[in-house]
Amino acid sequence: MQTSLRGIANRARKDGSYRFTNLYTMLNRLNLEDSWQYMNRQSAPGVDRETARDYEQNFGANVADLVKRLKRKAYRARLVKRVYIPKGNGKLRPLGLPATEDKLVQTAVARILNAIYEQDFLPCSFGYRPKRGMKDSVRELTSKLHYGSFEYIVEADIKGFFDNIDHAWLIRMLEHRINDRAFIRLIKKWLKAGVLDTDGKVLHPVSGTPQGGIVSPILANIYLHYVLDLWFEKVVKKHCEGAVYLNRYADDFVCAFEYKEDAERFYRALGKRLARFGLSLAAGKTRVFRFSRYWPKQTRFDFLGFEFSRGLSRKGRRIIKRRTARKKFRASLKAVHLWLKENRTMRLYDIVKMLNAKLRGYYEYYGVIGNFESLEVFYYLVKRMLFKWMNRRSQRRSYNWKSFAQAMDFHPLERPRITEKPVRQENLAFS
Repeated sequence: MQTSLRGIANRARKDGSYRFTNLYTMLNRLNLEDSWQYMNRQSAPGVDRETARDYEQNFGANVADLVKRLKRKAYRARLVKRVYIPKGNGKLRPLGLPATEDKLVQTAVARILNAIYEQDFLPCSFGYRPKRGMKDSVRELTSKLHYGSFEYIVEADIKGFFDNIDHAWLIRMLEHRINDRAFIRLIKKWLKAGVLDTDGKVLHPVSGTPQGGIVSPILANIYLHYVLDLWFEKVVKKHCEGAVYLNRYADDFVCAFEYKEDAERFYRALGKRLARFGLSLAAGKTRVFRFSRYWPKQTRFDFLGFEFSRGLSRKGRRIIKRRTARKKFRASLKAVHLWLKENRTMRLYDIVKMLNAKLRGYYEYYGVIGNFESLEVFYYLVKRMLFKWMNRRSQRRSYNWKSFAQAMDFHPLERPRITEKPVRQENLAFS
């Protein structure tokens, strides 16, 4: 970490009420050049169509000009290019692609905000944070449900979270820790930046922060830190009779309660709390249900692409079972099916090489302890799909099962594997 960022982090850790000044002056040449190393330079370009490689060809002059405009307060945020990607349920998710120069400034600002707020964020928050990823969230939730005395779950989904962040509330939250008008004004520029939609129309948002922006994840975490995390820690826990627990990954979260009354009281209050900050719950995706080791009725819930349920291990012990959520499983198979259909004319060597990259990514995400059977089924179905589309490259069949097996010996598919590292305490929950 850069020395100045380390100093900010130390000050934020020591004094939780300190308001930082002169943060804008940190957007100098040294900080911007250092932030360039932290950018994803493979991401798609924005409205100016300038890629990171194009910007880097004249990097010194570009940064020098950017620093001059920042000092003169002449920097202007460009339009955000909107693209749509499939969500897997037939709907499309809008993403915003800032211009390369805006990505650089946002990266520098995001690093400053992270240095401050990483000292404030609570342990219940996992998404978009250093050294706290999806597997950490899933592992801790599994351990808490296994060893804790929780009997009821509140499963909630915030409707269109990134599109409904209230700008006024977000600025008030930032001002709790930041007393720098120029720095706050810079963030306002990105919040108010016009969005160039795919039909050519320019939209001027009055709320929300575009998914895909470099600074959006940390702003979203700050918003939910005040809206949900602190409220749960300082208010909800005090009014509950039994044990309670919150696990949040970005805008996805589940809450566990020991007593039904506490869970129902929280469920009633949650909608009102979110409404105060311009947010609302998705009615069809929010519920309270019993999730108890003593409850004979089998209950399941999905979180971060995994299906959680209670069951028995091979040794007859009560455990928390985890497997790939059925909806995510089907969506991943459909994506592979479409990719093979579109690329079946490639050489088998190239197809297997790219397919293995997809399989490694799948195993890296879903390769948690106890989910090996699901990974094997996925591998088997992908292999059958590959056989199917290799035989549809022409009117004549290219392979029978014997010749296909021989080809797979020369060009093998990645075998399923568990990628989650075991932790001594958690091992007891999965054995």
